[in-house]
Amino acid sequence: MPFFPSVLHEPPTLVDGLAIEVTDLTVMYGERPVLWDVDWQVPAGVLMAVVGPNGAGKTTLLRAILGLVRPVAGSITVFGRPPAEARRWIAYVPQRTAVDWDFPATVLDVVLMGRYRHLGWVRRPGAQDRERAMEALAQVGMADLAHRQIGQLSVGQQQRVFVARALAQDAWLYLMDEPFAGVDAITEQALIEVLRGLKAAGRTVIVVHHDLQTVPLYFEWVTLLNVRCVACGPVATAFTGDSLRQTYGERAIVIS
Repeated sequence: MPFFPSVLHEPPTLVDGLAIEVTDLTVMYGERPVLWDVDWQVPAGVLMAVVGPNGAGKTTLLRAILGLVRPVAGSITVFGRPPAEARRWIAYVPQRTAVDWDFPATVLDVVLMGRYRHLGWVRRPGAQDRERAMEALAQVGMADLAHRQIGQLSVGQQQRVFVARALAQDAWLYLMDEPFAGVDAITEQALIEVLRGLKAAGRTVIVVHHDLQTVPLYFEWVTLLNVRCVACGPVATAFTGDSLRQTYGERAIVIS
């Protein structure tokens, strides 16, 4: 099912055609640098993978874009604005390990959470919000399980639901932290088709990804990150043997 952008949600104004601009960004956890002097530009409307070894700062980069961590140096703009002012345009899919799957909520309840940015926390979801939530569930093949408890789902089904919650936000920038982790091949293919649909609708999609073999198959742009930004650009020019070795070390598998 194609992605249906909301006609009520106007797009942000672009500055130099960029969705994100990061300049001289440094983030520390205690005395340990997690991101160091990162310069990073993301054009609007791309489908981008962010890859790097464990501890490279990939999740921290997403959290900095969301304004959830405070840098010690540098700046971030999202559609030309500071992160706090741009949140209404951003949807976020966290890692599975960051979610309490025992929380007593149905699939539809979880997806409706994506509508609260439009509603505020006082108004209750109405018929139009439920319709949009069900559309989002249909897009990820989960409409038939709308009333199932979230904790009763498989890993792949849970990932689909959280992607549906992001779709229900009708955002312009989607940040997804390893959405393919632990899912089966059928779910992975279903989710990448959803992401391609978002790109086709003019959205910007950034995915923290761990499978180097599928980067050229799934994505048009890539960022290689290991505390510093090693390379960023179209896959054909940035995803090279040299950049992989700089990111992962000499033992990196060079993908031809």
